[in-house]
Formats: sequence, C-alpha cells, structure tokens
Amino acid sequence: MNENSNKWIGTSTIRPDGADKVTGKAAYAADTNMPGMIWGKVLRSPHPHAIIRSIDTSKAEALPGVKSIVTAEDIVDFSVHTPVPLGIQDMRWMCRNVMAREKALFHGHPIAAVAATSGEIAQQACELIEVDYEVLPWAIEIDDAIADDAPILHDFIEFEGKPSNIVGTLEHTLGDIDAGFGEADVIIERSFDTRPVHQGYIEPHACLVSVAADGKTTIWSSSQGQFMVRAMTAFLTGIPQSDIRAIPAEIGGGFGGKTIIYLEPVAAMLSKKSGRPVKMVMSREDVMRASGPTSGAKSMVKIGAKKDGTIVAGHAVHYLQAGAFPGAPIRGACGCCFAPYDIPNVLSFGYDVVSNRSKVAAYRAPGAPIGAYAVESVLDEVAEELGIDPLELRLKNAAKQGTKAAHGPVYPVMGFAETVKAALAHEHYKAPLGKFQGRGVASGYWFNAGGESSAQVNITEDGNVVVTTGHPDIGGSRASIANITAELLGIDYRRVSVLIGDTATIGYSNLTGGSRVLFASAMVVTQSTEQVIERLRGLAAKIWGIDAEAVTWSDGAARPAGENAGKFDPLTLEDLAARSNETGGPIGAGVQLNTAGAEGGFATHVCDVEVDVDLGIVRVVRYTSFQDVGKAVHPAYVEGQMQGGAVQGIGWALNEEYIYNKDGKVDNPGFLDYRMPVCSDVPMLDNVIIEIPNPKHPQGVRGVGEVPLVPPLAAIRNAVYNALGVRFYSLPMSPPKVLEKLDATKMAAE
Repeated sequence: MNENSNKWIGTSTIRPDGADKVTGKAAYAADTNMPGMIWGKVLRSPHPHAIIRSIDTSKAEALPGVKSIVTAEDIVDFSVHTPVPLGIQDMRWMCRNVMAREKALFHGHPIAAVAATSGEIAQQACELIEVDYEVLPWAIEIDDAIADDAPILHDFIEFEGKPSNIVGTLEHTLGDIDAGFGEADVIIERSFDTRPVHQGYIEPHACLVSVAADGKTTIWSSSQGQFMVRAMTAFLTGIPQSDIRAIPAEIGGGFGGKTIIYLEPVAAMLSKKSGRPVKMVMSREDVMRASGPTSGAKSMVKIGAKKDGTIVAGHAVHYLQAGAFPGAPIRGACGCCFAPYDIPNVLSFGYDVVSNRSKVAAYRAPGAPIGAYAVESVLDEVAEELGIDPLELRLKNAAKQGTKAAHGPVYPVMGFAETVKAALAHEHYKAPLGKFQGRGVASGYWFNAGGESSAQVNITEDGNVVVTTGHPDIGGSRASIANITAELLGIDYRRVSVLIGDTATIGYSNLTGGSRVLFASAMVVTQSTEQVIERLRGLAAKIWGIDAEAVTWSDGAARPAGENAGKFDPLTLEDLAARSNETGGPIGAGVQLNTAGAEGGFATHVCDVEVDVDLGIVRVVRYTSFQDVGKAVHPAYVEGQMQGGAVQGIGWALNEEYIYNKDGKVDNPGFLDYRMPVCSDVPMLDNVIIEIPNPKHPQGVRGVGEVPLVPPLAAIRNAVYNALGVRFYSLPMSPPKVLEKLDATKMAAE
C-alpha cells in the first residue's frame, strides 16, 4: 500500500474506548455481577517457607453463610517430574502457585479459599481455617538462594548433580570469546544488581465464574488472553475446555502481569462446589504479595574493544530470580543484551534461580531491561575510556541488515542505526546542562512476535463494518484495526466497530503480549477485509451482469474497471449491503493464521537528570525516545507506548523495589510505600518515531510496546554519572543510596 495515499493509516483517530473509560462507563471484571453471586476470599501463608502438615476447615465450614471451601485437593495435581507446558507456563508449577500443595513457598502463597454470601463472612471464615505449618529456613535474595548451605525450595530439582535452587540455564554463543578478548585494547568488566519491580497495573486481578448444573462454565475476568484463561482453568480444574467460555472484560493495565492466572481456577471450583456464581477480587496487598513482579537480578558484563572503538567481544552472565517456581525471563536478558550490536564474539549465559518470593510474571520485554542495563552501562564506560562519544560508539558498532545475532537470527531490514543517528542529530543531545545535571544515553532491543490470531469482518445491513478479533486490547489495537479496515475499504474509520470476541465467538487467538497483537491481528483483519472486498466486487458484477474481474473497489464503492466494462454508477458499501439478500446473503469473511514474519524492534533513549545533592533525589528533567516502529498505524498510541515505557523505566531506575523484612515478608505491599512514579515525578516526554516498514507485513508493522522499557534503566544511570561523576551499579538509585554514595565519595576524596 502506498503510504503517501493513506487516509487513516498513520492518523491518530479518536480511540473507540476513550469516552467510556474517561466517563467510568467501561465495564471491568470487578464490575461484573450475577443473581445469586457469592464472594470468594483467599487464605494466604504468613510464612515465606513452610511445610503444610495439615489444614482443618471444619470451623470455617460451620460458619453461617459459608457455601464452599477449596484447598489444593480440589486443584488438579501434576507430577513435578513431567513437564506440562502451556504457552509460557508449566502446569506443574501453576497448580502449586494458585494453591499451595506440599509447601508454602512465599509470604502470601494461597493455602485455601472460601466462598460465602458476603466478602466479610468469607474473610472471617478464612481466619477460622487452622493450618499446621512446619516453618523452614528461607532464601529471599539470589546470593542466599545459591549459597552452598541455602534452603532448597524443590529437592527434586538438581543442578550439577545435587539439589539446587538453580533450576535452569540458557547460553548464547557466537564466535570465539577468548580470542575476541585477546584482540581487545580495552576490557571493562562490571557487576550489577537490580531489584524486583511490579508491573503496577491499576486494576487488580478479578473474576466472576459461574459453573452451571450441567458443568458449563463461564468466566468473566481481567486478563491478557481469554483463550489462555480457558486453557489454564481447564488444566487446573479438570473441566473440559469445550465446557468453558472465557469472556474478556476491559482491562485496567497488564504489562505482561496478566498473562498468567491466579483466581479463575479457584473461583471455578468454589462455584462448582457451591452451585453459585463466585466473584473474587484481589486487594492491592494481595496483588503485591502474590502476583508476579519481574525478576531481580545479578549480572556481570565484560566488554572488549579496540582503540578505534570496534567492539570485539562481549560476555554476560545473568542470575535472575524466578520467585518460588521456575520461569525467570533469562531468554530476554541473554538474548537481548548484546542484540543491538554487531559483535563477532559473544557469550551470554543465564541462570534461572528460585527463591521464597512470589512467582515472577512477564513485564514488558521480560528480562531485556535487565540485560540492557548491564551492557549499556558498561558501554558507557568503554566510550569514556576510549574518549569516544557514547552515541558514536553505538553507531560504529550498530547491528544492520545481515548482522548475525548471538541469539540466532540474521537481521533483515531494521532501523537501529537510524535511531542512533536521529538521537545524535536531535537538539536534545546538544542542549546545554546546568550544575548537577547530566545526560545519559542507552539503546535496546526486543524480539517481537507473531503467533496465532483470528478475525471476522462483517458488513452490517446498513453498510457499516463490525470487526471481531480475539485479543484483549491493552495497547490500542482496536483503534489501529479500525484505521486499517477503513483504509482498505475506503470508508470513514467511524463506520468501523472493533470488538474483542470471547472464546465462544471467535477462533483461537494467542494472548496479548510480546508486541504481537497489532502485527498479528492486522494480518488476519487485512486478509478478511480483502475477502470481503472480493465478495463486494462479485455482488456488483452480478448486479451489473459483468465479470467480477471487470470490477474494481476504491473509495468505498465498486466501480467498472474501465469504459469497456460498461458505464455504471458506483455501488457503495451501503448500496451493496442493502441488496445483499437478493444477491447472495450476508457479507462477511473470517481468517485464522499462525502469523509469521515478526521482526525485532530497536530504540535509543536520551535522558537528562538533575540531582539534589543535599537530599539525594534524582529528577528526570528531559527525556527523548527514538524508536523504529516499522509503521505507526496510530501515531498517538505509538507515542503513548513510548512514553509509558519511559515512565516505568524511571520508576525502576530511581524508586521502585520490593522491601522484605527480617521475617521474609513483603514490607511495602501498597502504592503508598511501593514508590511508583506519579505525574510530578516525570517531565514531558518527547518521542521521535522512525518508520522503517517491516517488508513481511502488509502495513509494515514491526511491534512497539516492549522496546520502550529496555533502554531507560541504563540511560538514567549513565545520566546520573554524567551529573555527579559517580557510577551506580545497583538499582534503584533511591535517595538513601545516592546520599550514601555521595558521602562515601566525599570521604574517599578527603
């Protein structure tokens, strides 16, 4: 498609869900109610690590108003010795995460659940449940978990021939790492530490589940994938997938944290046992204690370069916390950390480490910000050692078309170098700085993804369009799909309604994550719309009595291909819809694909900070993101993604962290003490959208949502060094840490 002729693709049209969301009319999972509904509450472990000797529910069962109680006995048990993969999860661990079985493995681990006629009664009943625990030693931090005398969470998992909390490894190699360092004139090696941070979605996990007398089950919930909800609930309850209908509500944020389930199987079993619909809503404290943050990590990065700035070797080792069960995002840390660069010799190694924390969940380019933080920080030091501008160093070593990446692919058309060039040329990079102000840069990469998607395009009787896809909209997919459909049909975008189908109304669609949804859904919507256009051309041909090949479609109407085809007035979409019954019936088409052709995304960020040296407060005063987005189908949403990633990165770099007390319990499980950025913490965020279309996609889409969170941690860290002349190797750079570092530096100077 000629982008210069586009009317809607590339236009920031009004978002279809905007009015309902800002006026409070949008229906979220917690807004769903049913006649006869009862409330479910969860009893959670007060200990970070304990054997569950017994559970006595008799007193709770006797409490008036209690209708059902669920423990691990009601959840399907999968053998720990046989993997049961489902998407990115393993049901061996999921069945033990939604309800503790042999042991409680973290503070807040679900032990039992109660459904009662009110939330208050259900909570009171939870407190009546008697649990006999044998409290065990625990390990919260990575160093504690991998120590020789560490308490072992899962004694059936071995590493190097003995039980271990290292539950998996991943290695990427390219070239000869030893030979590469042998060529280097400068070698810098550093170690880094990052803390677990939560995705911070405003809407907590919530669901309403109704199991009918015949076993038919309906789930209304907040998730990033209704098909994922259906499948996992089926696995964990034993209810056949064909008996489960999962209906997605509007979602109040996810960022990867809702690609996993916590409540739905529990509510389903409470409903099945009680014969009543059961509603469950997590409190904010439950969200923070028992739903996935991303990993904390320990990283070592070593980079070797020649005097002219050519990087000849890169070595990284990442230890990532998985929480209580295997599954840390080592793929993102190991695969993405060196990915922006053309380095001939690479070794990137990751360790998946369990500890007595809640199981981690995906968080926006899972693992990649951790890997980039370490590599981009060392690159800053390499540039300083060589006396080279840090952006020029990145540009000199930028990956390009034909570069072989350590994680496997040979890059096709891609725009990393363009992001660096745009940053170098931007006014921000040249602007003067004041006292205690500093500027930092960093770059980043994310794989992006395709996968299974389904769409249906139907023409209404009055000549408008209804598009149904199978992906929850957390990044603007409905607005973008409306733009694409309107463009293809040549009609106003306001005539296109985009709906999110449930598991009973649309074909299988993989979950919303991995920056895949617009890439994948645009493919199936494009093909569905093209089939509709073929049908419309055929209807016009039938009406005119000519061949369909002699009919074209443009500007929302069928037209004769030329004078030889005949002189007929155009037949608009409305005209053809009105005559559809007499020419063959309803007009619609659907497509289901396992989409392929997704290509990685790259970004470069420039950040200015100002440090209050008396209070230790780091303030971001200017921020500009440069990103190759492929094609910005809806630019305002693209900018929103870029800005959102920057804000989350600011929180990760400067304030956010889980704090555990001496008893192994989360000490800041709420937004008052867990310090997420608010509007006053961030400046206006600038964005430069760079469009190098993905040739494997009909609209050139590359994927946008993940990459913006990859560079900020290092960009901010490098800016703080530029402001103070002091480098930090641990995040967050919170005021106490900044003051401690400044005081130590002063003492060293004295």
